[in-house]
Amino acid sequence: MNTTVLELRDVAIYQKENLVLSEINLKVNRGEFVYLIGKTGSGKSSFMKTLYGDLPLTQGSGSIVDFDLRALKEREIPFLRRKLGIVFQDFKLLPDRTVNDNMLFVLKATGWTEKEKMDIKIEEVLGKVGMKTKGFKFPHQLSGGEQQRIAIARALLNDPELILADEPTGNLDPQTSVEVMNVLLEINKAGKTILMATHDYALLLKFPSKTLKCDGSKVFEVVQKSV
Repeated sequence: MNTTVLELRDVAIYQKENLVLSEINLKVNRGEFVYLIGKTGSGKSSFMKTLYGDLPLTQGSGSIVDFDLRALKEREIPFLRRKLGIVFQDFKLLPDRTVNDNMLFVLKATGWTEKEKMDIKIEEVLGKVGMKTKGFKFPHQLSGGEQQRIAIARALLNDPELILADEPTGNLDPQTSVEVMNVLLEINKAGKTILMATHDYALLLKFPSKTLKCDGSKVFEVVQKSV
């Protein structure tokens, strides 16, 4: 089994004609928890968007969960995203549906058909984030931290090989951020690979792990002490 879930070689990332990041060489192995840090505007989001197929890779070579990013075709993007769990800063839950219906929507959109299997899967992922009793609630009835837990549960629905978390604690207070981090770390301990973009340095100090930094249009690994 391939132990590398993400590898980029001599990659440059562009937003339209603008070069955002260049000379990226990195590898993320199965089971790692990796931070991607950097100031706002340093290219973290562009980097993440390239990984889930929102920005095409036009320079260098890259593979993610066995997809070739350079050769990725539009029609393959949904299949790539099924192997990725994506967690956004602003949760992106459908406001007019309950938690359970938000989950059902994703499962149906990704090809699940059997009601019983879907119900079991939803209960399983909600259990993993400590939200088993909240399935009947609407997003607006939940706190920010609860909504982010639901968003993490949603990212787990298709047993992704890699979870991309883009500033998952960006809209949360420090205490809630720690709670959400603990959920992510539990998921990582259970064997999931996580790449998390953040500018919350307090979290890095509290939960040290392998860290990549976006700075001066480069991405490089930093030794924790110098963060």
